[in-house]
This record gives sequence, structure tokens and C-alpha cells, in this order.
Amino acid sequence: MLLNYIWISFFLISFLAALLQFLVFGDVDVFKRIMDGTFESARMGVMDIALPLAGVMTLWLGIMNIGEKAGAIQFFARIIGPFFSRIFPGVPADHPANGHMVMNFSANLLGLDNAATPFGLKAMESLQTLNPNKDEATDAQIMFLVLHTSGLTLIPLAIMAQRAILGAQNPSDIFIPCLIATYVATIVGLIAVAIFQRINLLNRVVLGWLGGISAAIVSLVWYMSHFMSRTEIEVFSKVSSNLLLFSIIVAFILGAMRKKVNVYDAFIEGAKGGMQTSLTIIPYLVGMLVAIGVLRNAGVLGMLVSGFTWLFSQLGVNTDFTSALPTALMKPFSSSGSRALMVDAMKTYGVDSFVGRLTCIFQGSADTTFYIVALYFGSVGIRKTRYAISVGLIADMAGVIAAIFVAYLFFH
Repeated sequence: MLLNYIWISFFLISFLAALLQFLVFGDVDVFKRIMDGTFESARMGVMDIALPLAGVMTLWLGIMNIGEKAGAIQFFARIIGPFFSRIFPGVPADHPANGHMVMNFSANLLGLDNAATPFGLKAMESLQTLNPNKDEATDAQIMFLVLHTSGLTLIPLAIMAQRAILGAQNPSDIFIPCLIATYVATIVGLIAVAIFQRINLLNRVVLGWLGGISAAIVSLVWYMSHFMSRTEIEVFSKVSSNLLLFSIIVAFILGAMRKKVNVYDAFIEGAKGGMQTSLTIIPYLVGMLVAIGVLRNAGVLGMLVSGFTWLFSQLGVNTDFTSALPTALMKPFSSSGSRALMVDAMKTYGVDSFVGRLTCIFQGSADTTFYIVALYFGSVGIRKTRYAISVGLIADMAGVIAAIFVAYLFFH
């Protein structure tokens, strides 16, 4: 129901904003930009996202099926079971969904978006088998979605690469700020969902896991920042993430061979679902991307930024950060759109400027909430999202606020 209201409001707000620009500012091209944008967004949803995703899905669903027959997914589920049973109380400890979620979170942590999406879709499909009301999201599905949209990434390789392309003096200087911001978003998202679902996080298992993960992240950050150069960090991230991913594929195959599974047949069996999944999500993707495109082309984001600048200036707050807000505002709606705004800000203000760096931290602080809701819930036919979007946006907001604070701390 919430998604329905949001979708309608995007069009109504965009229409009013466009009408204002036409009547007050004389922008005669605003309606043409909006309509051109709707066609481009629809094309992008099918040609740039759904069809390329079909190939990736076909590959990784095949690999995942090999892993399931090898017993690897169940192995991961048993390891993470004690922790997941606390934050996903509706999911049995030995259920395959636990393994699928671990694979998704691990790929996200390593910045491997192409692998994370198929793992995530498979996890959502597994969770759907436990759903008694197939068109309404369960507590477990909402918890998984919010943790995914918080976008916890250990090394923002794509952002560092873009900074290097634009000539940054030290492309990896946003590494620690990005990690802090996205970690804050993840923890806030976890706490917010736990409050909604009345999950007690103050027990030894949860605190032990969270403490261990936090200690591991802090230790790695400390080691990298003190003992590794920019080049070494980039090489480490490239080699370790892709080596680990390829090692998982090889381990799945070896495990399946050990169990005398016909590996190729298992791959084909799993891969058959890739195209069907991509076709299923097309209406959800196109609907959401068109609404987002209308909002962007109507100039709503620019009006919001102007409003924030005026508000904070009236409060006597330093407004240097407001020029970077378009990236933060676009991020929950469109990853490609926010990436384009990030690049534009670095080109306009300077790649090593405060605004240039802050846009990079915004880009790395969270994932694309509305896109992920449309993609993941749409893949299993969920229409009633309950409080998933609102809590996801709370996590996004926490990431934005944390990004602003760490940017002032590190770069202002």
C-alpha cells in the first residue's frame, strides 16, 4: 500500500513542480524533458538492467544450484544459524535461505554487485517459501531487505576508481569515511527493524557477532590506513574480492564432484530460472524507474536542495554540504543517477574538494532502496511492502547524516 502511495505521489509532485517551472520561470521545455525521460527510463529498465541481469542471473543461479547440491549453502547456514536465528526468528536455523543471505551479504561486503544481486534474489525466493501470505512481505524478508539496502561495503572500489580517473591526488582517501557511513546505516537499519519486530538484540549471541564483525572491520581499516599505500589498497581489494569469489565457484564444483553430482547438469538446472526471473521483474523495474525519472526531470530534487540550503542558512549552520545533497537525495532512487551526480559534482567543484569527496561518501553510504524494493519484492510477487520502505529510508538517512559528519571531520 505504501509503495502505491509513493508511486502516485511521485507523479503528482512532479506535475506540480513542472507546472511551477513553466508558469513562474517560463521553462517551456520542462514537459518535453519529462516525457523524453519516461521513454528513456522505460528503455533503461529493460535494455540496461533486466536483459543484462538475465545473463548474470543465468550464470549465478546455475552456480548456486551446484553449491546447494554440494551442501555448501547448508554449511553456511549452519555456521551463521545461531546469529540469524536471533535476527530472523521466523527462519529455521538450517533453512537454505540463511546460506543464500550469507552469500549476498558477503558479495555486498566485497563490493561485488554483479554477484550480490543473484544471491539476493535467490535469498528472497528462499524466504518466500516460508511466507504464508505470498503478496505481503514477512518480517524476515523486511529485515533482509533493509540490511541489504544499507549497503555495507568494505572497500568502495568503484568509487575509488572513478576518483582516480578524474585525477584525485589520493583516490582512496574516502575509504574510511565511506566505511564508517555505511556501517552506521547498517546498524541503524538493524536496530530500526528490531524495534518494529520486537527483536531483542541485547543477548550474547547477537552482541558477540556484531562485536566480532565490528572488531574485524576496525582492525582491517586500521591496518590498511597505517601499513598500506593507496596502490596496495586498490590491488588488495581487486585481488582479494575476485579471488574469493572465484574460489567459491571452484569450491562449489569440487564439493559437488565429491558428492558425485553431475556438475554441468546441476548448472543447467539452476540456470534455467535466470531468464524467467528477469522477465518477472521488468514491470516492477519500469514502473519505479519511470516514476523516479519523472521526479528528477521535473526539477524536484533541485528545489529540495535549494530549500535545505535556505533552511540551514537560517539556522546558522554551515551549508557547504548542501551542494552535495543531490547525490544523497538521488541515491535511494537510482544508483546510476546518483553516480552521474557524483561525477558531475567532482567535475564541477573539483575531485579533491569538500563537495567532491562528500558526494563520494554519499554514494558509498547506502544502497538504492526503491530500486531494491522493486527488484527483490517484485521478483517474488510481493505487493504489500509494509514498513520496509520507511525503515530502509531511516537507514539511508542515518548514512547521509553520518557521511556529513565524517566528511567535516576528515576533509573540512
